[in-house]
Amino acid sequence: MKPRVVLVTGVSRYLGTRLAATLAADPSIERVIGVDTVPPRAEALPQLGRTEFVRADIRNPLIAKVIAQAEVDTVVHMNVIATPLGAGGRTAMKEINVIGTMQLLAACQKAPSMRKLVVKSTTAVYGSSSRDPALFTEDAEPKALPKSGYAKDAVEVEGYVRGFGRRRPDVTLSLLRFTNFIGPVIETPLTRYLSLPVVPTVLGFDPRIQLCHEDDGIEVLRRCALGDHPGIFNVGGTGVLLLSQAIRRVGRPSFPVPAPMVSLVAGAFRRAGLVDFSPEQMRYLEHGRVADVSRLQRELGWGPRPTAQAMQTFVERAPRILNPETVAAAETRLLQALTRTKEPVRA
Repeated sequence: MKPRVVLVTGVSRYLGTRLAATLAADPSIERVIGVDTVPPRAEALPQLGRTEFVRADIRNPLIAKVIAQAEVDTVVHMNVIATPLGAGGRTAMKEINVIGTMQLLAACQKAPSMRKLVVKSTTAVYGSSSRDPALFTEDAEPKALPKSGYAKDAVEVEGYVRGFGRRRPDVTLSLLRFTNFIGPVIETPLTRYLSLPVVPTVLGFDPRIQLCHEDDGIEVLRRCALGDHPGIFNVGGTGVLLLSQAIRRVGRPSFPVPAPMVSLVAGAFRRAGLVDFSPEQMRYLEHGRVADVSRLQRELGWGPRPTAQAMQTFVERAPRILNPETVAAAETRLLQALTRTKEPVRA
């Protein structure tokens, strides 16, 4: 069923702005309403086109009035925040993510006009551990549940979303678990990490990473908002890169850090405001995470570009410090120096 009135939460954030602008450009949609606690940036206003901005906090029950009065039939929930610094602290982040989602779902449950709910989630709900499968399918149970931060919030959010689906089976529910976003513009903890002059890594670990290009992520959200695609879907590019390969491609030297010192280094970067490292992100830099995206490809008849291609669009934007060949040669020399057998000492 084609949507008539679409509400997008988190519209003042980068992905929310882009999605609202994309939907507003579709003449088949009568109204696009963007909701956030702060207005969009001035430079984003022309991009938003005919999007109607409503300054509202989804943690407040008044969001129900917005949905009811506008007779919203489709909600795209984008306002799940990944970084405490961007939210004003961990407490505020959890309130926005969990309490905000609860209030939004309560408002959607009461609205007779509701027909479709699309929720942006994350593959971080699978956690990261040494016992992980090669590919996480949508039905896989995590070997180690996230215990803190954004990933834990996402697990709670998904629980409330599934509860909503049981109470409103008449609403088409699409739950999208995105891999790490990357691209020529978007800023995430991963892009900031890869942009550091020297990239710290965990000594002895070289995790597999899977990426989703920002344009492809918007396209998946658009297709789910316009069409009926019920279910849970992993969203990301096919294929993987090793973290060492990604670092070499952006021309950065890496700095292996012994595991006991990782939290100290992460804290220093966080206090300096360079990268908002969290415990689950540090585990990701040890063990990585790869999701099976075949269900999405079958459902949509289309899928995001491969991980390597998505990475290349970021490489082209990132100013290089060293070329990849120089980095690879330096790493080879260092490895040879560390593994060279010492000459026996003569008596």
